[in-house]
Amino acid sequence: MIKKKPKVFITRRLPKKIETRMMELFDTTLNEKDTLLNEEQLIDVFKKYEIIVPSIADNISKRVISHSDNLTKLIANFGAGTDHIALNSAKKKEIIVTNTPGLLSEDTADLVLALILALPRRLYEGSKVVAEGKWNGWSPTNMLGTRINGKRLGIIGMGRIGQAIAKRAKVFGISIHYHNRNKLPAIIEEPLEATYWSHLDEMIKRMDIISINCPLNHETKGLMSRKRFNLMMPNSYIINSSRSELIDEEALNLMLKNNKIAGAGLDVFSRERGKNLELLNAPNTILIPHMGSATVEGRIEMGEKVIINIKTYIDGHNPPNRII
Repeated sequence: MIKKKPKVFITRRLPKKIETRMMELFDTTLNEKDTLLNEEQLIDVFKKYEIIVPSIADNISKRVISHSDNLTKLIANFGAGTDHIALNSAKKKEIIVTNTPGLLSEDTADLVLALILALPRRLYEGSKVVAEGKWNGWSPTNMLGTRINGKRLGIIGMGRIGQAIAKRAKVFGISIHYHNRNKLPAIIEEPLEATYWSHLDEMIKRMDIISINCPLNHETKGLMSRKRFNLMMPNSYIINSSRSELIDEEALNLMLKNNKIAGAGLDVFSRERGKNLELLNAPNTILIPHMGSATVEGRIEMGEKVIINIKTYIDGHNPPNRII
């Protein structure tokens, strides 16, 4: 007897290689328009499919999960973060949730390093000047930036991504400092010559560059508050490649407009258009559209993990990347 293929719905377009393999293995439906599904559309999906493959932009809320009618058995998340999924509701419905951890560290660290290099040297500002036809030729004092060698980098959250950033930054002669829930073992700390700060505020006061790399939870939401921004040095920079909710964006905008800090590099920010426009017009600020993990290789590896999680579930085993 031929085993019936499970019905799978993918909420956003994935690399063709991954979509093709999923079409071969499962009864797969693609979101061919590749547009973000609203809550009502997601509810309709949960009523019809056994396996859902969402991504970070999908709001898999308590209400969405409540309409699964016991048909949905697996949420195979395309991504490491799961704060967009109502995990408690999924648990009550006995829905398995998996993710794709451990694949984004190197790609995200590359992008953060690019921002660390671009901001002090004012690369984005310089590019805009040329593109807008405002460059009148070289002069000794034109577009002066600051060198990064000898600067202090304060990493908030020294997990896989934080450590990958630290390794790259050290090569450029940057001094590594970090705040973490726990002090790292000497075997990790010593090669980086890293300094641990148990009190975040004390670290922020002294850093030339702050990089936020901690997860979003009830403890870290609003971590970079107005009070903490005011602790930063006037010639310092902030980089966020984690979650927009970790930063008070209104406070950041005021700091930038009033030249209280030197610049910001944001891979994540509020999707509210008004806030975006304010930050876009802020001096020495780089906003990029959540590109931290956006490499062809990374996306394919994530898709392969999704397939492994689904296949393991179908075969009656515990998926290797199970969250609940």
